[in-house]
Amino acid sequence: MSRPRVRLVVTADDFGYCPRRDEGIVEAFLAGAVTSVSLLVNGAATESAAELARRSGPPWRLVAARPRRLLPWQDGIPGGGGGRRRGFASGAEPQLQEDAREDPQSSARRVREELEAQLSCFRELLGRAPTHVDGHQHVHVLPGVCQVFAEALQAYGVRFTRLPLERGVGGCTWLEAPARAFACAVERDARAAVGPFSRHGLRWTDAFVGLSTCGRHMSAHSVSGALARVLEGTLAGHTLTAELMAHPGYPSVPPTGGCGEGPDAFSCSWERLHELRVLTAPTLRTRLAQDGVQLCALDDLDSKRPGEEVPCEATLEPFLEPSLL
Repeated sequence: MSRPRVRLVVTADDFGYCPRRDEGIVEAFLAGAVTSVSLLVNGAATESAAELARRSGPPWRLVAARPRRLLPWQDGIPGGGGGRRRGFASGAEPQLQEDAREDPQSSARRVREELEAQLSCFRELLGRAPTHVDGHQHVHVLPGVCQVFAEALQAYGVRFTRLPLERGVGGCTWLEAPARAFACAVERDARAAVGPFSRHGLRWTDAFVGLSTCGRHMSAHSVSGALARVLEGTLAGHTLTAELMAHPGYPSVPPTGGCGEGPDAFSCSWERLHELRVLTAPTLRTRLAQDGVQLCALDDLDSKRPGEEVPCEATLEPFLEPSLL
């Protein structure tokens, strides 16, 4: 059976994390392998990354803002995405727990204040408000966060986010147990976030991949297979939108980098360089073209209305996508 036509946004996350990561992300973009770039608002190299975006002119545009930090990590985000999600979900900060007991609205209020501060910071850095927003380590889909997140975005006029719901990720046996558990938790939270996101007018791509193809697991074969899995059962002849999350770059060298506590092991590993090489090699784009997948930019998807197809001749442009939470 032939596949549906797919318009794919390739997003390089964590621009501003460190200069070496930024160097690789720019290289991937200039090679035409990346169409969206995510800026970490509180990264160690955020200001230089924002300056690069400003100097580069119109081709670099803001497409998403992902929060720089989210309570309870007021003094910086510790390494390890799973730990961050577990920490927030369990109310790891004692003061946050105490506030929640005294005032059920306290946690939500503090999260909203932090989101608003980060959105304002992004405006100061880039000279404009974000049009696309999601959460670092997918914290924006956590229970207790997604509702406040959606409300804040609606108030700021933001219409587009990332829904990190990769269908079938629980069956990806090649993932190590911790990575698979993290991916399943993200998928579960993303499903629950659909309601709040929809009620507040947020939109996202039809499909998402990247949890099963992260780091050493990225290859032309794995990306093609992941897209086939999440699009299984879709009628041929339809045009769908999808996002591939990627983390290309040159490995960080401590102590430079990070979001307050230096670069984590994920950023220092050879896996960043591996993703960069997979993305920039012709094999992946050849495979995608054979599968009927066309790379596009996020604003092409943002202009899509329900029931409409994205224009067939989209211009490939880089987009600066900052990070909140």
